[in-house]
Amino acid sequence: MQRLLTIVTAIALAGPCNALLAQSFPSKPVRIIVAFPPGGGTDIVARTISPKLSDALGQQVVVDNRAGASGLLGTELAAKAVPDGHTIFMGTLGNLSVNPLLFPKAPFDVGRDFAPLTQAVSVTFILYCHPSFPVKTVKDLITLVKAHPGQINYASSGAGGAPHLAAELFNSLAGVKMVHIAYKGSGPSFIDVLGGQVPLTMDSLTQGLPYVKSGRLRAVATLGPARTPVLPEVPTVGETLKGYEVVNWFGLVAPAATPRDVMNRLHGEIVKILRMPDIKERLSSQGADPVGSSQEEFGAFMKSETAKWARVIKEANIRAD
Repeated sequence: MQRLLTIVTAIALAGPCNALLAQSFPSKPVRIIVAFPPGGGTDIVARTISPKLSDALGQQVVVDNRAGASGLLGTELAAKAVPDGHTIFMGTLGNLSVNPLLFPKAPFDVGRDFAPLTQAVSVTFILYCHPSFPVKTVKDLITLVKAHPGQINYASSGAGGAPHLAAELFNSLAGVKMVHIAYKGSGPSFIDVLGGQVPLTMDSLTQGLPYVKSGRLRAVATLGPARTPVLPEVPTVGETLKGYEVVNWFGLVAPAATPRDVMNRLHGEIVKILRMPDIKERLSSQGADPVGSSQEEFGAFMKSETAKWARVIKEANIRAD
């Protein structure tokens, strides 16, 4: 009885404490951790919404780039942050749904250590090539790689990220072997593709569109199920390689023990921002379509994406190296 009384008392005291925390939130700057260097797609989306979120919360909202270890470093930092709403995490398909499959010994558990806030955007991916690379179509690429197996490199944001998955799925379905060159984020990977050190990458339209418009990169194909209105003349990979489809996404989560009232406040403000006409236009014009799902919908979506990619990873023998 004494033990039961102690538990009941603790629960009773926790309620007022959580309510007080929610009422005082935010009491200091809020940070959005991004597990990649500045300049990547997640960084661009986070910096697009952060000024509006700062206005809504009445506190500064800062983007904190913590790159390294295929995004695991930043993810771990966010998972172990104080669960008071002042730290949230802008994750990707790779961070939140695929890395648990490729890195089972990571020092955190996405399902246990995070609470979903919302899917922020659905992201169009593009197959980019350096202009000097003799590839203008998907058929060209398949033919070239088959003629030079194991000699054509591709850049990615890191092991387990969507660019890595996209290229390995391409390898599997096309029956070819391109070589993976992993970087600490999309920003650094684009630098080497732009410089011609690596001939191609498969990454977000959000990041690569300016380089396509300036002629510094060639957009060979879009990886999604349909052509993008941003580059309507660019075909899909699936038009040549049947069954191929990759759509990336970015979403926001918070440490799992964050109070429900704080979660609801953050969710409500972020969804409002994603639905603002100027934000929608700015993101959509860069190939990042705003979503703004409910917390429950995003949680279920992350689990479904893990199940989907578990099958692909097994069939394509994708590894974290």
